Amino acid sequence: MGLFERELEAEALRAELGSLSDAGRVVTVTGDAGSGKTALLAAVLGGDDAVAAPAAGIRVLRGLCDPLGTPRPLGPVRDILQLLGIRDVDGAELERTFLERVSGQPTVLVIEDAQWIDAASSEILRFLIRRIDRLPVLLVLSYRDGGIGFGHALLPLLGEVSRTEHSRRLALQPLSRGAVREILGDAGPDPVRVHDLTGGNPFFVTEIARHPDEELPATVRDAVLASTFGLTDGELDVLQLIAAAPDALDDRLLPLLRIDVPTLRRLEATGLLVRTRRGIGFRHELARRAIVDGTPTGLDRVLHERLLDALAAIGSADQAVLTHHAVAAGDAARILRHARLAAGEATRTGSHSEAVAFLGLALAHLPGDTAERAQLLERLSTEQYMVSRLAEARGSARAALAIRERLGDADGIAAAHDRRAIIEYYSARRRAAEEQADLAAQAGGGAAASASAQATRAYLAYRRQDLTTAREIAARARELAEATTEEETDAARRRLAITEAAAQLVEGRTASRALLLLQASAAIQVSLDEIGTTAYSNLSALDIEHRRLAEAEAVLAEAIPLTIEREIPICYQWQTGMRARLHFLRGRWTASGEDAARVLDDHGAPLASIWPHVVSALLRLRQGAEPAAIDEHLAQAWDHARELDESPLLLAVLAAYAERAWHTGEWHPVLDHAATEVARADAFPGNAWAIGDLLVWLARIGRPMAATQVAEPQRLELDGRHQEAVDAWLALGTPFDAALAGLGDPAPDAALRALARLEQLGVDGTTARARELLSGRGIPLPARPRRTTASNPSGLTNRQLDVARLVAQGLTNGELAERLYISPKTADHHVSAVLGKLGVSSRREIVRSAVSLGLV
Repeated sequence: MGLFERELEAEALRAELGSLSDAGRVVTVTGDAGSGKTALLAAVLGGDDAVAAPAAGIRVLRGLCDPLGTPRPLGPVRDILQLLGIRDVDGAELERTFLERVSGQPTVLVIEDAQWIDAASSEILRFLIRRIDRLPVLLVLSYRDGGIGFGHALLPLLGEVSRTEHSRRLALQPLSRGAVREILGDAGPDPVRVHDLTGGNPFFVTEIARHPDEELPATVRDAVLASTFGLTDGELDVLQLIAAAPDALDDRLLPLLRIDVPTLRRLEATGLLVRTRRGIGFRHELARRAIVDGTPTGLDRVLHERLLDALAAIGSADQAVLTHHAVAAGDAARILRHARLAAGEATRTGSHSEAVAFLGLALAHLPGDTAERAQLLERLSTEQYMVSRLAEARGSARAALAIRERLGDADGIAAAHDRRAIIEYYSARRRAAEEQADLAAQAGGGAAASASAQATRAYLAYRRQDLTTAREIAARARELAEATTEEETDAARRRLAITEAAAQLVEGRTASRALLLLQASAAIQVSLDEIGTTAYSNLSALDIEHRRLAEAEAVLAEAIPLTIEREIPICYQWQTGMRARLHFLRGRWTASGEDAARVLDDHGAPLASIWPHVVSALLRLRQGAEPAAIDEHLAQAWDHARELDESPLLLAVLAAYAERAWHTGEWHPVLDHAATEVARADAFPGNAWAIGDLLVWLARIGRPMAATQVAEPQRLELDGRHQEAVDAWLALGTPFDAALAGLGDPAPDAALRALARLEQLGVDGTTARARELLSGRGIPLPARPRRTTASNPSGLTNRQLDVARLVAQGLTNGELAERLYISPKTADHHVSAVLGKLGVSSRREIVRSAVSLGLV
């Protein structure tokens, strides 16, 4: 293994080696077993030979300490003397002889694995250290720093080291995730998981890299088990008991489990254990697994029963841990009890995948079709929906509904239909969603269940832009909500407030943005994750639709990390799809493609995949791809949009088909729907931008169409006021739209300026078509220029955009590294890449161009 992240320590050791002629020194090299101590010493001081010469006139002498039950008296000292040809020295002469022979010439004296040193060797080395400043000797002690407690033979020696001014300590830290990634390589296992398993231990990481298909490489298992050699049966039982507690063994359990201090001290000497804030645990998860694997079959169940009883005795409330031990012990009653409580904790803390797992466990141990089972199924359906497992969520809701119907539970029936309505909507199945919402409202449940059902109906009406109907339903829902307590209808009230604020925003009342932000934050604070993130999702979508791009970027910068932190894939997918569209409008092609691919590769909810499909198609189209690479994405987007039946999305897909026609000269049959969809959209508010996008592209291909709702930049182009349209688009931060608006300008100079803008944007397919059209107008074309990237963020990745924004704010590389949780070295690389892609030479140029780059 190379010296991954050991360069500083190696340089420090070389510096000590270089100053050997001035005065003697002591260097201690500490770290866990497998941390790379031996590799570091070999890299600087030479190979594994007992005698080496790392530099002219300097020799290296090595003495080894062995892991024996009783150490060899003077083991490492005698090793060194034997290397010097001295075999028989009595005790009285030993210290003087050792001192004379090792200091006869410049010498590096290496004592490896000093955690196993004997007391006599420790005393002789103490004798050496007291005189080392006058000797040409560099004493290097390597040892594991765990388990050096009272009475250990090494302790007096370390005390001597601490008192001398001529010493230096090199502590080898675990590897970072970046180093683990480099060791594993691109085709290796997941570096984050390996880092978590190994704690960054270089030996374990290297062995996994050598055996990527093995969950626990035999070499790791053998190394761990070798550490247990010499333990008594009782001590081994305690070690296995600690291994059965993956979160560490709480100190409060020790007396209940009859584990005494002497036993712990003997176990600590193995180097496997460490004291954490949670108690006593293993230094590395792989080591714990090795002990678990070596536990005899049948004993593991007994161990978990003992731990479960002990945890119950101290009143532990850690439901996840209790569930783990109950499952391992096979205790069905306690699995059900603890899994239900653990699921509730997971939901409150935003760990929705864990909530799904705990609810599944509880259901597996709950017999019969009871109301309790229906309740758990409803909770499971909600959690499955949150993590975007829509088919499973639908199945759980159906199962709950069947039980509620057999029991004649009107509230339960309404709740089950209500849940299915939301699932069907995110599955892009509007008709099914509205049917389920209507059934929920008709179920005859109490005020709370009915209020929730009506809130869903109001939301669905708002999403199809029927704002009048949405408000009528919302008014009825509020009347129902007022008939019961605040707590019972809190979620419904919040959903109604979001729907009403979003409806106002559709109509152009931008003051409602603040209401949506307030509702989002308030819902998240009380763990209503679905409601809070829904507010963010609707706000970002409306901001982008109405071209409030800076505002949308700020919302998504706050909302997307929240969906990751609170583990809400269903909303993460939607918001990432929205960011793909935002980047696309800004001309950030690379970042847009990244986001679109992420949603599609994750097989996101159909609702969330419509814009990623549109973006993926148009990115390829503008780069000059063949229609076959485009049409599959457009077909998927059209199918989902038709099922969802919402005008903004239908018009967006039709506009993409019209752009395809502009590029290829082919009219696609889907475009036959354009007139009908424009007329329908024109009857509802909030569609000016979507209608305008489609009408502009239709006009460009000679198929003009009229509508009353058209946004200002598009209206300007349709009216032939091309330069005003260009200025309007540039003010909005959408350079591609500006270029296309200018391309149709009858003035040749203006059209050529638009062509130059396209060529700088790096859209080769669109540029080729533009040159063809201008040539057809008889406009002499300049030679294709050499493309530069100055003031063009089209090639920046999402990470590089983050870096560029922070640079634009004036942050240093160190501050940037801290903000993004990366190393300063990685920050340097990112900044260099950003400068190169933007074609600028300094950070100041990014700051000066921040507005035009859309970074502020």
